[in-house]
Amino acid sequence: MIETQGLWRVPVRIEDVPEHGAHFDLVADDNTRTAIAAMAGLRRLIRLDAVFDVRRWGDGSRVVGTVTATVGQTCVVTLEPIENEVQESVDLVFAPSPGDLPPEGGAECGSLNVQDPPEALVDGTIDLGAVATEFLILGIDPYPRKPGAVFGAASIGEDAAHPFAALAELKQKQGPDHG
Repeated sequence: MIETQGLWRVPVRIEDVPEHGAHFDLVADDNTRTAIAAMAGLRRLIRLDAVFDVRRWGDGSRVVGTVTATVGQTCVVTLEPIENEVQESVDLVFAPSPGDLPPEGGAECGSLNVQDPPEALVDGTIDLGAVATEFLILGIDPYPRKPGAVFGAASIGEDAAHPFAALAELKQKQGPDHG
């Protein structure tokens, strides 16, 4: 997992999860969003929500849900402020060790890709805030563009595209005696 330095902590102890599972609707407060925005290099984090279903999975747990957010970024073409939506699906298994997972093909495996290694439980606890923060960061567009913004590079063959075009123009203006 990405190190999110405890910016949004929502710890859930495995023994507190009922046999039938538990549902969590999380909404980050202003201070949390401000801290995460600074860490993630965003202009601002307008909204950050997560919906998780947590159920027991062998000696660990499985977390399934969605992280959604509205992020304030800067267009890489126009340098104007823009807002983008992030929506990331989450499907993780947490276990004390890889050997504690249910056997492959068992009834509990469902659609989980059991070849993915499980995340480590820390003292029998899952931090849902850290999970939400990690998936937010993974879902942020690293090169955001304003709709319709196009980078207009100079065409090859244009005189202005030559790296020394300005120097050649200056030399022409000075005349043949200065060369």
